[in-house]
Amino acid sequence: MQTYERETTVDSPFDSVWGFHSRISGLEGVTPDWLQLRVERVIGPDGEPDPDVLEPGSEIALSMRPFGVGPRQHWTSVITARERGEGSAYFRDEMVHGPFDHWEHTHTFFADREQTVIRDRVEYDLPFGGLGDAVEPVSTLGFEAMFRARHRLAKAQLE
Repeated sequence: MQTYERETTVDSPFDSVWGFHSRISGLEGVTPDWLQLRVERVIGPDGEPDPDVLEPGSEIALSMRPFGVGPRQHWTSVITARERGEGSAYFRDEMVHGPFDHWEHTHTFFADREQTVIRDRVEYDLPFGGLGDAVEPVSTLGFEAMFRARHRLAKAQLE
């Protein structure tokens, strides 16, 4: 299993950052245009469509077509955990259908006075076994570009 991590500090209060990332509009707001993200559907844990907050059990179906190349990639994730404490919070989504053999993304937030630290940690396995392992260094470049853009967009939306 491979791991990717990225952290940035946003000049915005913890409550604002947590609220922003707790909604599907937050995902849309931090996804770079070049991924051509389309949210196909969001279902809350009780089956309601388009819930206000992504609680554990919420299912998110997406598609994307990076750089407009190739067919759209379909991806379904489920929010598997969400906790908030005093000055820190996290939520985790796990891919249940998509291009990776395994994808677990933990989004963590820490208050730092009037700022907030955002940390993304992804544990993943590429498809195709040994072949996937061989191209792993290339995937790291893609993750780096995507998460650098996500963090830049978070700063732009929240500061």
